[in-house]
Formats: sequence, C-alpha cells, structure tokens
Amino acid sequence: MLFNSIQFLLFFIVVTILYFELPHKYRTGLLLAASCYFYMMFRPVYILILGFTIVVDYYSGIYIEKSTGHKRKVFLVCSLLANIGILVFFKYWNFLNENIEGLFSLFSARDPFPFLKILLPIGLSFHTFQAMSYTIEVYRGNQKAERNFWIYSLYVMFYPQLVAGPIERPQNLLHQFKEHHHWDFERFKSGLMMMLWGFFKKCVIADRLSIFVNEKYADIHHQSGSNLLLAAFFFSFQIYCDFSGYSDIAIGSAKVMGFDLMTNFNNPYSAKNISEFWRKWHISLSTWFRDYLYISLGGNRVSIPRWYLNLFIVFLVSGIWHGANWTFVIWGALHGGYMVTQLIIEKYFPKFKLPAAVGVLFTFTLVCFTWIFFRAKNVGDAVLVIRTILDPHTYSAITTSVFNTTELGFSFFLIGVLLFKDNLWPKINTSSNLSFYMLSGAFAIVTYLFGVFNTNSFIYFQF
Repeated sequence: MLFNSIQFLLFFIVVTILYFELPHKYRTGLLLAASCYFYMMFRPVYILILGFTIVVDYYSGIYIEKSTGHKRKVFLVCSLLANIGILVFFKYWNFLNENIEGLFSLFSARDPFPFLKILLPIGLSFHTFQAMSYTIEVYRGNQKAERNFWIYSLYVMFYPQLVAGPIERPQNLLHQFKEHHHWDFERFKSGLMMMLWGFFKKCVIADRLSIFVNEKYADIHHQSGSNLLLAAFFFSFQIYCDFSGYSDIAIGSAKVMGFDLMTNFNNPYSAKNISEFWRKWHISLSTWFRDYLYISLGGNRVSIPRWYLNLFIVFLVSGIWHGANWTFVIWGALHGGYMVTQLIIEKYFPKFKLPAAVGVLFTFTLVCFTWIFFRAKNVGDAVLVIRTILDPHTYSAITTSVFNTTELGFSFFLIGVLLFKDNLWPKINTSSNLSFYMLSGAFAIVTYLFGVFNTNSFIYFQF
C-alpha cells in the first residue's frame, strides 16, 4: 500500500479513529493487525519472512538477557545470522552469483550456483536493521528484553515506518506502545501538517522531476551534456523529496496517534561539508552505522590510518546496504573518500575554510556527482553520463518530449520553494486554529491541483 494513494488515506483515517475509540488494551492488537494488512498489500507471502525473524529475535532477546558468559554472544550471533542471512539471500544472492560466475569464467570453469527468480521483500533492509538493533541493545545491556510478544512484533512491524524507516532504536519506540495515548488536537495539527508537507514533496516535486529524469536516463546514449546535467541536478532533489517525503508522512501519521519517531532529515542540502551532510541526511541509518559498525570497528579510538579505514569501511557497507549493484558500492566508496579527504584537510590545513555559501555549493556538487552512480542502471551508464557532462562539445539547448518551457520553469520554482520551506519549517506556527486550517487547506489544495498522481512507488522501497 503506497502512502501516495487514496487507499492509504482511507486506511489511515479508519485505523486512527479505531485507535482512539478502542480501550487501551486492544490498541496493540489493532495496530499489529493494521500493520500486517499494510505490509501484505505489497506481497502477502513475505509476511512469513517477517514472522520468522520476529520469532527468532524475540526469543534471542530473552535468552541473551537470561544467559551469562559466552552463551549471551551465541544467542546474539544466532539472531544476527538469521537477519543477515535472509537479507543476503533475498537481496544479494544473484549479485554475488553474477560476480562468482564472472570469476569462474576467467578460468573457463562453470558456476555451480543457480540464479534464483526471487523478488526482494519490500523494505527488507529497514526492518532487518531495526530488528538487529533490538538484540544488540539487549546484549549491550541498554535495553531489557521485551516479554510481550505482540508488543515486540509491533516494534518491528509498526506500519508508518515499516518499509522505509526511520530505523528506530528499541529505547525510543518500545515503551511508547505501552503508553496510553489520548486524543490531542495539537499533536493532530502538527502531525497532519508534516504529512501534508510530505505528500507535497512526493507528489508535487519528486514525481514531477522523475518524469524528466526517467526520460533522460532511459536513453543516455542520445542525450546532450546539458540534458544529462539537468537530469543529475533534478534527481538530487527528486530522491531527497521522495525519501524525506516518505519520512515526513511516516513521522506525521505516527504523531497523530501519539507516537514520536526520530527525525530522519534535517535540511541536508544546506550542509557546508560532507560530514555535516551525513549528520543531516538519512539520520536514522547514519547513526545506526555509527552505533553498531563504526564504534565496533574502533571508531576514532585507534591510530589515524585505522580511523580513516574505519570510516571508509562504514561508507562502503552503507553503499552495499543500498543495493546489490556495483553502482551502489562506488556511491558508498565515493562518500567514504570524501569523508577521509575532509579529515586529512582538517588535520594538515586547519586554517583552510571555505566561505559558507561556497562550502554549501561545493558539497552539493560532490553529492550530486555521487547520485549519478545511485541512479544509473550500471557502472557503464554512470561513466557515460559523467563523460557526456564533462565534454563541452556535447552541450546544446535542453530538449525534452515530456516538459515544455513552462514545466521546466515550474520545476525550478518548486525546488526554490523546497529550499525556502525547509529553512522556514521550524518557524511555522500553527497554534492558532485559523492558521492551521488555512495552511493545511492550502497544502491539500495545491497538492491536489499540481500533484503527479501516477502511483509512483517510493525510491527507497526497493531497499
């Protein structure tokens, strides 16, 4: 079930009304049933995968807490292997097999492993990482094992953030399912405004930009440098509006019911350097890697070369997490290289500082470059896009069969609105009911009139 559909709006209204009408003791059951229904609307059979990992992690958490010594680590490893094993099988089997086949072909040997026709369960990487954070936190002693099986199941399956995050920690979310939430009109106003802004970003901006981007990337061999440069620029805002739009809808819909989910984006394209960008972009994932991989590798409590290597490894794994394609590996490696380069400059040239505006523009350019690999079908396509953009002889007037001049101008205007609104958002005051009704009504009408409603899936659903 897509957030940007009438079906979801009806689902959200019904579930929210029932949530506040039912006694507190029945609310967990309602949310769990609703979450199962929400997930099964994509592909029903994959609910069995979620069920398997939930059972494994639920009992692993209990046995980790009850055990001592070496046994605790054994149960943690069992939990991690179950989650990572499923992730590797569904997401990386054919990718690994393809590379093994290429290696075997060098020796004129035959790859013994079959290619499998399997579909990636939607949002697998997100709820797998959320489940892993639970058992790791129990192992570290930061979270008590949850004894209520249904509440733990809801922690993994809570529908607002089930398929694309934010990736929550058990300390933040588990206890909220036990609290009695009363209807709060102020929370409703705040949550609804966030949802409306998310719908605007997804339907009006992201899906409009995707029309131009898809056209150019579908036929990169016959595009000018100006077309591909604009497509790369548009995709940077498409993916931001698509993913942050989902996060806004997820956080807003949870807030209406009384749940607080963590902030996932914080105006990332205003970052003055790469490290600041990653403190603002996909915060729930970057902090997950920091807490569970970077610190486990030793963080910055090691020699400087090892510190740089730790950072590079984290970004490399982050790239692999995003997809089973070498384009994502390169995307992660580029960001790792950016980060290490920044640290080297700060160490050996401490007085070197770019003016704020130049830093923002330079950082955006670096990020925009990496998005080319993120969007391209393969490395060859990404290299061709870059070569075409860098070749001044390929430039000509922008041509498109999907956008006229007015539509292109409108797209730039929407990007300007986005940048202005992201800076203005914390200052918006909806404490007055009149201002709330006016603003929410305006967002709803504008989204309806200018939205692109072709039921485009969210980009991060594939991860």
